[in-house]
Amino acid sequence: MRVQNACVPHDFHLNDILAASQRLGDRVRRTPLLDSAMLDARAGCRLLVKADSLQRTGSFKFRGALNKLLALDPQARERGVLAFSSGNHGHAVAAAARMLGCPAVIVLPDTAPQVKVDNCRWWGAEIVLYDPHRQDREVVGRELAQPRGLTLVPPFDDLDIMAGQGTCGLEICEQLSGLAVVPDAVLVACSGGGLASGVFTAVKAHHPQARCIVVEPVGGEKMARSLAVGTPQRNASVPATLMDAIIGPVAGAKPLEVLRRLGTDALQVSDEQVLPAMATLFDTLKLAVEPGGAAPLAAVLSNPREFAGKSVVVVCSGGNVDDHVFTRALASRDLARS
Repeated sequence: MRVQNACVPHDFHLNDILAASQRLGDRVRRTPLLDSAMLDARAGCRLLVKADSLQRTGSFKFRGALNKLLALDPQARERGVLAFSSGNHGHAVAAAARMLGCPAVIVLPDTAPQVKVDNCRWWGAEIVLYDPHRQDREVVGRELAQPRGLTLVPPFDDLDIMAGQGTCGLEICEQLSGLAVVPDAVLVACSGGGLASGVFTAVKAHHPQARCIVVEPVGGEKMARSLAVGTPQRNASVPATLMDAIIGPVAGAKPLEVLRRLGTDALQVSDEQVLPAMATLFDTLKLAVEPGGAAPLAAVLSNPREFAGKSVVVVCSGGNVDDHVFTRALASRDLARS
């Protein structure tokens, strides 16, 4: 019998996440939940950092991608898969496909950081670049997939993807239990909403009082607008931001339904707030995190009164950062001290 959670839609359950956890097994890393007295002092709260930047391929995306591929029938895997991505999803699909002996085509924006393009190519995937200012990635992907019989692996608007990402939330709840910590708030960076919907489903099942907050770039608040109106909203243009991992063009319909029913809130952060957060993660936890992955911590550090004295979990969702961006983050710390 399936365990029902009244806070989530009828087609997405905690048991879907538990099934994904069983399917994935030890193919994914159980990433640490880290803390630091220095970080707590800077944030003014008890702060716990889920370091999914240490996941295979350097981001949480591997969880959902592998779960989706494992759920496909063998014939579909043999024909191959296609993913469109700003980088991390494509990298994850490329790695999962190679693990399972499955051909993969990855459609990437020509603005993607070179480290993410190189990572996808390293796993043996076929790379197709598109112009995000003139082309729709979904159209490009479908035009490639249909004639070749490739299975599209969506980045977020898919129940198998959401369930795989939700295993991050299961780990958080298990780790919090081991620490005897009850979270007041959990913050997750958000583009399409696949990670947030999965993590928050797991968290709310164990800690229904916890406040769930998605974090987006200033100027790219499509999920905040979607939560307000109840339908998926699209960004009119590509935001000018270093947070490339969370600037996808549209909110996912399935994640949005979950996030609305869970009573999710939204915050926004700027590049100027994210760069010092990246430096803080390196200084206090020795983590190299990409701008989008540092957005939740930036939201906490930028809103000290909102989180003062509380127990807060932030998910650092990715660590695939170009050298020059990371150097800029460390320089922002040095400038603040001067």
